[in-house]
Amino acid sequence: MNGRKKLSSLLAQQCLQQLMRIWFEFERDLGRVPIIARLENGQFTADDYRNLLLHLRQQVIEGGRWITRCASSFEREYVDVRNVVIQHAKDEHQDYRVLEADFIAAGGQSEQLNQQGRNLGTEALHAFLMYRASKPNPVDLIGAMWMIEGLGQKMAANWAERVDEVMGTETKCTTFMHYHAENDDNHIDKLYEIMDRVCQTEQDAAAICKTARVVGRLYALQLEEIDHD
Repeated sequence: MNGRKKLSSLLAQQCLQQLMRIWFEFERDLGRVPIIARLENGQFTADDYRNLLLHLRQQVIEGGRWITRCASSFEREYVDVRNVVIQHAKDEHQDYRVLEADFIAAGGQSEQLNQQGRNLGTEALHAFLMYRASKPNPVDLIGAMWMIEGLGQKMAANWAERVDEVMGTETKCTTFMHYHAENDDNHIDKLYEIMDRVCQTEQDAAAICKTARVVGRLYALQLEEIDHD
């Protein structure tokens, strides 16, 4: 996750270094989650994939909501940040439709999509993100976007390749993962563009990093709960 843009602020550079450490902790934790361990160890099944999509769908749907709320909470002096976040929300708000199409292509039934509610981890993740997004000028949510977009940038291509080995490339059921593998680089670049802007004090940096760490923990919990559902 190396930035293409040189950060001018020493404080922003230090914040970025800490975010990278948080990301690597998160990546390590993901490897311990049962469904991800099966994916990485070649024990993943078609049922695992359908369950993964069912549980991710709720988080993807809610993603457009908290990002939109975040944008609306930035005041006029942060108009440049708000513009970037609004564009991000526009890019993300219908992603769940692609995921649903993958689920059907993978052998899932359409009625299952509406029957599956949020698991405990998704509930906690959504509640936290909406709470933070409702605060004035929620600069800390840059940390949340860093973690979630990092999944697409760093993990989606590898996960899609492994799923294709299980499902067969002819099924065309990994469009969602491939899309994020190809496009989340651009989203990460946008975060670099505003990092200097939002990270102006040590308190800002601490808040960004704390939110990133909380989101990593809750995202892992969301995936853990797939096996408990």
